[in-house]
Order: sequence, then structure tokens, then C-alpha cells
Amino acid sequence: MTDTPMHHEATVISFGRSLRYVAGYALLIAVMLLSPLFVFIPAALFYAAVRHGRSVAWAALISGVALAGVVVVGGSNAPQTTLAEAHTSLAYLVGLTLSIALPAMIALPLIERAESFGRILLTGVVFGAFGLAATEVSIRLVAGFSPYADQLAAYHATAGEWVVRYQQAGLPSDAVAFLRRWMDIALYCFPASLLMEVALVFALSIVLFGRVRAWRDVVERRPASDLSPYLFRNLALPDWLLFGFILGGLSPLASGLAQRIGANLLAVVTFLYLLQGLAIFRAFVVATGAGFAGVTFAYVVLGLLTLTGIAPLLLSIAGLFDTFFDFRKFTRKDHSDESHLD
Repeated sequence: MTDTPMHHEATVISFGRSLRYVAGYALLIAVMLLSPLFVFIPAALFYAAVRHGRSVAWAALISGVALAGVVVVGGSNAPQTTLAEAHTSLAYLVGLTLSIALPAMIALPLIERAESFGRILLTGVVFGAFGLAATEVSIRLVAGFSPYADQLAAYHATAGEWVVRYQQAGLPSDAVAFLRRWMDIALYCFPASLLMEVALVFALSIVLFGRVRAWRDVVERRPASDLSPYLFRNLALPDWLLFGFILGGLSPLASGLAQRIGANLLAVVTFLYLLQGLAIFRAFVVATGAGFAGVTFAYVVLGLLTLTGIAPLLLSIAGLFDTFFDFRKFTRKDHSDESHLD
């Protein structure tokens, strides 16, 4: 009985500490939802859950979304805000929550089990696709507004402006026609571009989470075997993604909606293999042990080849065939140099 007051005091202290953690992370997530920092929302949620527990991460997410919602609603009620702008702000918040924040929490168990980079990334992309679809349906039902149609119209208008500018600049008609054709393809695969953004968000957040966690482990002087950073050069997508590439490649044989779905699937899978190709390139650069000048030269060459369109093609092919040949198997032996930034 004499331990009861002490136990109660410890419980109160623990609750108060958790409340402070929730408040701090909720404010951080709200700021991220309302700014370009949304690209690091998964990293913040991963770190909050691993460091302080899932309950803190969930409470912080719900509180952060609620706080951001209050800001969005308050801005929507401003006299100078139009109905279209209010709907767009609401769709933006709902979209980030359903396509990035919630998929991050779904992928959290994989982070806790230290699953592979590629599996976590693909989990985020798959559930991000469901989140984007849920955003479209929910906003249509609640506000009678289509976020997808609005973004599509904005992109179409921007593409038209660029074509006019190139025509006025005196660009040859063949070049303008080629540009228009590529813009039409991008318009056709617009859903894929949204998923590519989700993939980039998760890739950046996973790398950041690995770096922050590794840094904290070093500061706390844990054994080296406990370090498990997610380095970009270790990105390897699951083998079964190859079936997605094959299905998407069959899209020219289909028609209508099936063809459009297949084309968008092919675009997303190709982009994921491009990321894997970049990871292979990064692994080889690290394996060479090149200094700052050598690394800079390698990335300058890559940038120049990207402008010509050669690099993206070669990197996507490398990422695709890495499934069969594992190009990085010779760079992984006894190589744990963490001095290189991914």
C-alpha cells in the first residue's frame, strides 16, 4: 500500500510526458500538412512511433490533422476566399492525410520489423493509390467537387500556355508537335504522376528516418549491430513488381478504361524502377570510394545525360534487370561506410 502514491505519481509523470510528445508532434505534423514540408510526414510519424510508441504517433496524427483542419476551415471562411479555393484547400488536406499520412501508419509495422526499403516504399505507394481514390470519392460526396478534374484542368491550361510560348519563341513546328504529343501523354497518365509524387515522398522520408535514427543510435553509443539506417543505395523493389510491368506493358492491346489503367500502371512501375536504377548508380559511386570531386563529376555527367533523355532510360532498364542480375552484389561485401550521404 505504501507504493501506491509513488506509482500514481509515476503514472502522472508518464502521462504528462506523453502529452507533451503528442502536442509537439501534432504541431509539427500540422505545419507539414500546410506547407511543402509534407514530404517528411512519414518520417515524422515513423520516428514518433519508434521513439515513443504507436499511441503517441496516432494521437499526434489525429491532433495534427484536426489542427490543420481548423486552419483550413478558418481560411475558407475568409471574405476573399472563393468557393473553389476553399474546396481545393480541403481536398489538399484530405489528400495528404489519406494518401501519405495514413499509408505511413499502415507501413509502420514494416518499419518496426526493419523490413526492406523496397517493401516499405511499395506499401506506401499501393495504399497511397487507395488514399487518392478515397479522397476523390469523399470530396465529391461532401462538397460536390472533383479534385482530380480540377488538377487535370489546371495542368491542361498550363500545358496549353507552354505550347503557345514555344510557338511564339519561334520553335520549329516539328518540335512544337513533339512537345504537344508528350504533353498529351502526360495528361493521359496524370494519375500516375500523383502516385510518383507519393513514391518520392516515401523514398525521401524513409531515407531521412534512417539517417535520424542512425544518428541518434550513434549519439547514444549503441552497438554498431543495432544500426539499421535505410540507405537509398540499398533500395531493392520486390520481385513481384515485375508482373505489374508486364501487365502495364500489355496496355496497348487493350482499349478504353483498361488501356488507361494499364498505361498509368506502366508509368508508375517504370518510375519505381527508375528509382531503383538511381539506387544502383549511387551504390556504384559509393563503392568506388571516389572523393568529393569524383562524386560531383559523376552526378554532373548523370545530369547531362538526363537532359538528353538517355539516363532515365538506362536507369529504368538497370532497375528492371536488377531483379535478375542483382548488380549491387559485388558492392555489398563488407561495405558499411556511412560517411556518404544518400
